[in-house]
Amino acid sequence: MTSKQRSHLKSLAANISPVGQLGKGGMSENQLRSFSEALEARELIKINVLTNAEEDARSLGDELAARLSAECVAVIGRKIILYRRSSRKNFEHIVF
Repeated sequence: MTSKQRSHLKSLAANISPVGQLGKGGMSENQLRSFSEALEARELIKINVLTNAEEDARSLGDELAARLSAECVAVIGRKIILYRRSSRKNFEHIVF
């Protein structure tokens, strides 16, 4: 992903609400499934990392991206922005 594409996705993510949060318990299978479904539906999601999380937001973002086959666009403070192109047909994809 180029820096221009990353910048465009970050600007789009500024206007969306977080779809979930990660905290002390880490990542559960239900959360991963929920995040995956949200990526399939939206392509771009934002996730909050709570202050009581055992890991920092950057490492959680990288781990989430790997487990969800997504791209970690950015980690800004305690917010993780993930992108994955949807495989759905007749869907208006994000254009770079």
